[in-house]
Amino acid sequence: MMERAEHLQREIQQISGRDLQLWSIGILVMLVLAAGMLALVFPNLLWAERSIHIQTAYLPQLFFGLISLILLFNIYLLQQKISLNHTRAQLIGELVLNERLESLSLVDPLTQLLNRRALNELIPREVARANRLGRPLTFMAMDLKGFREINGKFGANEGNHVLSEFSKLLKNTFRGCDTILRQGGDEFIVVLPDTSEEEAEAPLERLAYSVKLWNSTHSKGYELSFVWAVAPYIVGSDINDVMRNLDRKIYQKQHNLVPVF
Repeated sequence: MMERAEHLQREIQQISGRDLQLWSIGILVMLVLAAGMLALVFPNLLWAERSIHIQTAYLPQLFFGLISLILLFNIYLLQQKISLNHTRAQLIGELVLNERLESLSLVDPLTQLLNRRALNELIPREVARANRLGRPLTFMAMDLKGFREINGKFGANEGNHVLSEFSKLLKNTFRGCDTILRQGGDEFIVVLPDTSEEEAEAPLERLAYSVKLWNSTHSKGYELSFVWAVAPYIVGSDINDVMRNLDRKIYQKQHNLVPVF
């Protein structure tokens, strides 16, 4: 879809270039015709007296011919302009539709967070930015603890409600420049640009407090809780190693090998 959008944008730019070209040609032709009419009406302005003789009997035909050319050329310009505008409108409409489809394909419909496909497109950009600017970049993974039991005991609707509620807590906790994604199931990933591993502890503490507050204000037969892991990206390192390290850490916490919120 990204390639299609780029292709549509190039076509729109080409049409804009053709539009400018058409107007340039129109202005040039109008100037030439105007000069021709002036030459016929006031020949002494352009040529020496008696250098050109035009019989007055032919002047009406010449004027009629010039006016006809101007009308025909204006009709041609108008047709081309309408055709270009129609083509431009079609391309813009297709581009808007493509962007909407692209947006829908990158958004998880349940939580309205970005999905795994968006993660695959986002990571290379963030890594390139971190390498270019030499800024820290940290990845955070979170899994809901006991989600399968909640889903099995209270039903899929309640499980979806839990996912939606936890997503809202994530949105209220992290910064606008952070990217929150639902990787699948009850797995979430947060990409934190310009954030070191130590600095990532502050939003984790805020999230833990928000979860605690949610549990105290919602009378459920279960408690919302999550396990987490953090992995920093080192400039120049392999991002695949970072993601594998993140998976390994979250696996360890899922099996209670380290403390869990």
